Amino acid sequence: MPLTTVADHRNRVAELIGRMPVEQLPLADCLGLVLAEDVVAPISLPPFDNSAMDGYAVRAADIAGAPVELPVADDIPAGKTDLKHLAAGSAHRIMTGAPVPPGADAVIQVELTDGGTATVRVNSAVAEGANIRRAADDVRAGDTVLTAGTVLRPAQLGLLAALGFAALPVRRRPRVLVLSTGSELVEPGHRLLPGQIYESNGLMLATAVREAGGEAKLLRFVPDDVVEFHAALAPHLRSVDVIMTSGGVSAGAYEVVKDAFTGRGVEFTRVAMQPGGPQGAGRYGGVAVVTLPGNPVSAQVSFEVFVRPALLASMGHTVVERQMAQAALTSAITSPLGKTQFRRGAYDPESNQVVTPVGGPGSHLLSALALSNCLIEVPEDATELPAGSTVTVRMLM
Repeated sequence: MPLTTVADHRNRVAELIGRMPVEQLPLADCLGLVLAEDVVAPISLPPFDNSAMDGYAVRAADIAGAPVELPVADDIPAGKTDLKHLAAGSAHRIMTGAPVPPGADAVIQVELTDGGTATVRVNSAVAEGANIRRAADDVRAGDTVLTAGTVLRPAQLGLLAALGFAALPVRRRPRVLVLSTGSELVEPGHRLLPGQIYESNGLMLATAVREAGGEAKLLRFVPDDVVEFHAALAPHLRSVDVIMTSGGVSAGAYEVVKDAFTGRGVEFTRVAMQPGGPQGAGRYGGVAVVTLPGNPVSAQVSFEVFVRPALLASMGHTVVERQMAQAALTSAITSPLGKTQFRRGAYDPESNQVVTPVGGPGSHLLSALALSNCLIEVPEDATELPAGSTVTVRMLM
């Protein structure tokens, strides 16, 4: 069977997952999501003239001959709505953010006064308009403040909260069922028997989904039995967008994922990459399915190359790839001809942009992945890269 290219399988996974629907979500749930529509300001910011300082609202003409003493006719804390007109020859004590009363055309900061409450001695003159934030100085009602496609970060959410929005139209997070198969798997914290291993792929992949912005439900310890496999999936088919499995897709016996999905809408292939050759993708029960290999490094590298970009694209992100950089190898590496190799590496941008391979190419070397901050991409036509060779690195953080 001819090998599938990395690019072709990546496109296949992206097409399967597709775009998530648009939903109105509460503002607090929109961090990292993408606006589906332009947002028009319903009000101006600031919505009224307000004080930029703690001080006194005055008429600039009344303090032009400072020092002067004025009676304090009113107090204006932030949030006051019943404002009195400022009479000529008087002052209103005012707090930062409070509305400027009608009749006032300046605010004198408290530091330039004696801080009086019945009367105030003003020690310096200020110009008309001093220390007043004008209405609509930031945003004018009717302005388009954010456009469709904007990624919602804290600053954007703060702006929309200030404009009074309680919910926003966004592409929702993809809901991913992460399925961990294998009769040999044991939950961390329990005693291992001979031939058993602790389950790690499920947790690793579920947290990778969440890091990418998706919602993950982890279904652990599905036995290597086709009937039980289908039974375990059935309750979740109506509530998830993607089923992502790890393991059970190679050519040997007891490959439960392959056995369960073959002939049911999921196609299996070998991708021209190392690690991560055995892959599968398709639909089962109307749900997108992505099957990853079982070795932990293969599973995580496959997620990075195929699934993470597709999840981001499904939410409307236009930047879906990790940051890439060019770096010089500190030591030589070898790679199989005809396969794109993803080696773990430590990239140091401060030391003349060099990258050091971490561990070997083995797909079981999880500690090397944990100590890496990038993947070194070796092209499929390269078999040996000597120290000093320039390579592309895909940042992992």
